[in-house]
Amino acid sequence: MGLAEIVNALLTPRERLVWEASLARNARDYMKGSDLAREGEKPMALRIVLAGWAQKYKQMPDGRRQILGVVLPGELCDLDLFTVAHTDHSIAAVRRLSVAEIGRSDAQRLFEQCPNLAPALCWAAILGAAVQREWTINIGQRNALERVAQLLCEIYVRQHDIPSAGGGACDFLLTQGQMAEAMGLTQVHVNRIVQQLRLRCAVEIRNMRLEIPDFAQLAALASFNATYLHLGEAATLVERARMLFPSGFDRPDRPNGGGAISPTI
Repeated sequence: MGLAEIVNALLTPRERLVWEASLARNARDYMKGSDLAREGEKPMALRIVLAGWAQKYKQMPDGRRQILGVVLPGELCDLDLFTVAHTDHSIAAVRRLSVAEIGRSDAQRLFEQCPNLAPALCWAAILGAAVQREWTINIGQRNALERVAQLLCEIYVRQHDIPSAGGGACDFLLTQGQMAEAMGLTQVHVNRIVQQLRLRCAVEIRNMRLEIPDFAQLAALASFNATYLHLGEAATLVERARMLFPSGFDRPDRPNGGGAISPTI
């Protein structure tokens, strides 16, 4: 479940129009490899990926790098703008990237105009933490073949609501070197595993596209369980929010007759 689904579930029609206008107004492009944010800097913006992929990473003093996660179109980079004085990781463009960068003052106005936005962003951050936990398990407990299979399954499933992900294929912008940095493997080892998956599951990665003819077979190889992605749960968010914020849901512009959720969370 991505940020777009959460926004559609929790924001009123008027709030969605304000939100979408803000995304378009604050769009900025980055070239491949450019940093959006650097470790140690003061957070300057709330960032949502519009097109392309971003990667979160940390770099060791000797140049070694660990990719902590990837941010796909429609996803939230983080909430550092409101939570920490200095960022503890860097964010870079995997390829050419378009991202909405909403500064602090604009974000504060957004929260005033869209009372349901703060809970929506918190839900998105909670789901991002679930993905991060799965990445930790991937590195700590799975073998090399399982790690690569898991990564491919996750990237595919996370794009299911993006039109280009249909028909057993999806965008895949990571190089084998970046895959290695994400999974604690060498690039040579990743190349070997990709060849094995091509033979065993007919998986192909070429021209920035991932093709998975038999997803069930690949998922079984990784013991992949998509529960942590909370697919199809957007419809239940309103009821959960009703329990957490009982004073809300009294505004007439919500389709189901409800109103705003308190932004305090």
